[in-house]
Amino acid sequence: MISLLLVALLQTPANEAPVQPSAAIVEEQSPAPVVVPVTLPIGGIEAPTQPTGQSSAVYNRLPRTGITPNVKVKTGLTVRVDDIMAIRGQENNTISGIGLVTGLAATGDSGGMARTLMRNHMLGLDLNIPEADILTGNIAVVTIDATLPPGVKPGRQVNLTVACMGDATSLFGGQLRLAYLKGADGRIYGTGAGSLLVGGFASSADGASASTNHTTVARIAGGCTVQREVKADLVSDHGFIYLDSEPMKGSLGTCVKITDSINGIYPGAAVAMDALTVRVTVPEGVPKEQHVAFLASILRREIIAESFPRIVVNERTGVIVIGEGVRIGAGAVTKGNLTVTIAEAPIASQPGPLSGGSTEVLPRSQLVVSEENRAISIVKGAANLNEVVEVLNVLGQSPRDMIQILESMSQIGMLHAEIISL
Repeated sequence: MISLLLVALLQTPANEAPVQPSAAIVEEQSPAPVVVPVTLPIGGIEAPTQPTGQSSAVYNRLPRTGITPNVKVKTGLTVRVDDIMAIRGQENNTISGIGLVTGLAATGDSGGMARTLMRNHMLGLDLNIPEADILTGNIAVVTIDATLPPGVKPGRQVNLTVACMGDATSLFGGQLRLAYLKGADGRIYGTGAGSLLVGGFASSADGASASTNHTTVARIAGGCTVQREVKADLVSDHGFIYLDSEPMKGSLGTCVKITDSINGIYPGAAVAMDALTVRVTVPEGVPKEQHVAFLASILRREIIAESFPRIVVNERTGVIVIGEGVRIGAGAVTKGNLTVTIAEAPIASQPGPLSGGSTEVLPRSQLVVSEENRAISIVKGAANLNEVVEVLNVLGQSPRDMIQILESMSQIGMLHAEIISL
């Protein structure tokens, strides 16, 4: 039958149209089929779900806290002379050296410096060991520092501080070998040795580690034995004792008050050299063995120290410390904060399945600009610490904004104080 059908088709003339089905036949045909989406088989490419989240950044300015009512400030406090003055020639002295710490649990140095120093240490003990045979896993090269108080005598013991020089990771459980500590003149003033006291701990294993505090710095209580005395004379060759002011505590007025107090019990003994130094002459007839008692009677004197018109600010931490002698002149101040908040949240646009497209990263940003609209505030003059604090609180600024306002006040002459930035 198939062969007869093919022959009939071949015999049909080319210019004749094919026989169309009758209308009756068309009406009897079923409706057109509905196109149903074909689900891709396993392994087909599907477009991933596009990300919908976005980043955000918010700057919040919290309300002011810690405002205390106006309290009465007590001024004119008395202080002892030895609280603000130091005796020249009675300074601490630092000695230092290099040493070896042994007994570490595989936390020592990995370089050749430890081998070299250990070999030198062995040679000092009349042991000749090749450097290649020295293992450094349990050895660390350290710096050693100690502070000698004035007048310390040989045989006394002071504390030591030990710190790693190489790549050692911990000094826990170590033992400092005998080391020599020298002064600035190159002479040996002490020896150090002993067990280390580490204020931390570190431990690690495959893929995990734990540590507490710092493990590469340690101390040895009483680990330094003083071998040479550092001379510290109270009285100079000309019979003078020099009192030098402590840092940030000297002033002309304070030195004059100290001079008057000393001359009140030893007439003509003290002279104010400058804003930092008072020279005291040992009275005739005071023997050398009484010089300490004479100096102690001077240091026990009490005076009313001068107030220091200083403001110490630290912009990193927002700390402001105001001294008693600060004064503020009258003026007008305003400051409006400009806050710019930017949030970046780029999204990835994935192409459709079998579309031949490429992944594109689309930028998405949010920008919010907020500016305060503050009125100009009138600042009245402030003649004491209470008034200064009251004026600054009225401005209602944050500590970091207040630092900028204080510096601006100082530049135009409204603020009568020295600003020290830390």
